[in-house]
Amino acid sequence: MPDESADGVDLDSGRRFVVCGDNALARRLVTELVDRYAVAVTVVLPSLTDNHAPDIAEFAAEAVAAGPRPEVVVARRLTSEVLHRVGVRGAAAVALVSADDVANVDAALIVREFDPDVRVVVRLFNPVLGEGVATMLGDCAVLSGSEIAAPAFVAATLGDDTPTYLRLPDDELLRTASRATLDPATADVVCALADTSGPEPVTLPPHEDAADLVLVRAYGRRRSAPSRPRRRLLRTARLVLGRRLRWALGAMAGLLAVGSVLLGQARDLDPVQAGYLTVLTALGGADADPTGSPVEKVTALLLVVTGVALVPTVTALVVDSVVRARLAVAAGRLTDPLNDHVIVVGLGNVGTRVVQELHSFGLTVVAVDRAATARGVAVARELGLPVLIGDASSPETLRAASVSTCRALVVLCADDVTNLETALLGRSLYRAASGGTAPPLRVVLRLFDEGFAQRVQWAFGINHSRSVSYLAAPAFAAAMMGREVIDTISVGRRVLLLAELPVGAGSEVEGSTCPQISRPREARLIAMRTGRVGQTIWSLPQRRPLVRTDRLLVVATRAGLAALLARTAPSDDPPPMSPSTVGGTPLRLLTPPPARRPSPDTGRSHPSVNGDATDRPEAGADR
Repeated sequence: MPDESADGVDLDSGRRFVVCGDNALARRLVTELVDRYAVAVTVVLPSLTDNHAPDIAEFAAEAVAAGPRPEVVVARRLTSEVLHRVGVRGAAAVALVSADDVANVDAALIVREFDPDVRVVVRLFNPVLGEGVATMLGDCAVLSGSEIAAPAFVAATLGDDTPTYLRLPDDELLRTASRATLDPATADVVCALADTSGPEPVTLPPHEDAADLVLVRAYGRRRSAPSRPRRRLLRTARLVLGRRLRWALGAMAGLLAVGSVLLGQARDLDPVQAGYLTVLTALGGADADPTGSPVEKVTALLLVVTGVALVPTVTALVVDSVVRARLAVAAGRLTDPLNDHVIVVGLGNVGTRVVQELHSFGLTVVAVDRAATARGVAVARELGLPVLIGDASSPETLRAASVSTCRALVVLCADDVTNLETALLGRSLYRAASGGTAPPLRVVLRLFDEGFAQRVQWAFGINHSRSVSYLAAPAFAAAMMGREVIDTISVGRRVLLLAELPVGAGSEVEGSTCPQISRPREARLIAMRTGRVGQTIWSLPQRRPLVRTDRLLVVATRAGLAALLARTAPSDDPPPMSPSTVGGTPLRLLTPPPARRPSPDTGRSHPSVNGDATDRPEAGADR
């Protein structure tokens, strides 16, 4: 039997994975590793009572059919002694998924000091810090859960026809699109992603023609919608002239108009002279006339008395409006009612990313958070977006955000119940403002629990909900397995993974052909990279065997990626590879002249790279 520590951790197992964290991502990650990859996992929790630690401990205590039960170690902070107890030395990978960037960097440095060779997967929000950590720590993958999940929330906010862009390592762009919006003559469809016509989407369907959501190649740069110009003069006037000031000015104007008419009739004056005399009288410049008529005397007296009362009032209201306007501009608050805007509630990591993405689409965004110190508050103000500090579950806050005229309400707080409460209140206010005649407000929720999300959909008709940890956990798990997940594609609450996998030496797929890689509803091979010249082959060869220098670009489900990782894993004792043959078949790289393809985005032509082919007359049919 292998040696074990006092805590029961297998120290000799090379396939042990360590997860440090007690949040939702840690919980999903542990489940992903155990259920999908059937590997041994040790979880390091700061305590057994905070955050998701009780659920993680309960999951570890239950019998798991797919793989060994995870071990739980409680340690307030990572030390060399704790790392030795959990078996970091010799482990396959360590994931540091706390919500605190500084804590994760500190833990990564401690792990690297303890074991220079273990693979480290770090969760970081700051991209500059992440780049430095990845460069410094060697075998290290730096991922951002909010960056992975944000496009799914943006797509749900803007509608199903909004493309989601995915950038490959060689800076080539792919994008998701509805098949109905594409021109068959110019669209370069890579693969079918899902059939969303039924109550539940079918991902990677066997019949590609039945899919309405497809993945296409995008040429040129991603286009951002231009921001709509603001009517600055009208906006400033509304900001300075508040409701109370407008009422006071209206009352004063009405008084002067009545006084002008009365004085004009009493003294037989033209309107200009009557108005001039009225203004002077109201401002305290009246010249008493004892010989005047009773009407003239009463009018002058009323103008003076009322002017004495109104002038200070109007002055105070003007000063108050100007000060309020300057404070509102300085704080970035909403300065006037908006139309067709998006309200984002919750400015944490995910909310910050979503605000940035929506702003890049040229949309007007109103950001709301109850804490002025939230991460996204400063980011939204830097972008020039209005920010409201207040409780979004309060009707006053949502009314201040102009919820009655918004196009979508996105609620991204960390608590599911708070998110649902805010969503229901916002939808109620929106319906009341329209008198029940407008279509339902589009609401996008952040919900962790899958069962709760289904019940919310059934009971309240809120169909757009996403889970950050559900979207991000597969990418973190694949990174721990030593594989690169380039991006994720959200299909409802399901997720597809775009990954690049090397063909392992002596693996199951070595010597197979490209059509043998794809499996319906699990994985689909969309391209391959050849190790000899580093080119990406989009027109896949049908008969050329795969070699260990190839890398596969695939779109897969979570279960499909786990299965494909096992098929591409190198064997312990791989056979030697001949430089000229694979399985007795001679190989030669053919490079035909590139075909020119018109770009649907720029109108320019782009080369279409053809793949390798064996030296056969019928090889051209494989392109």
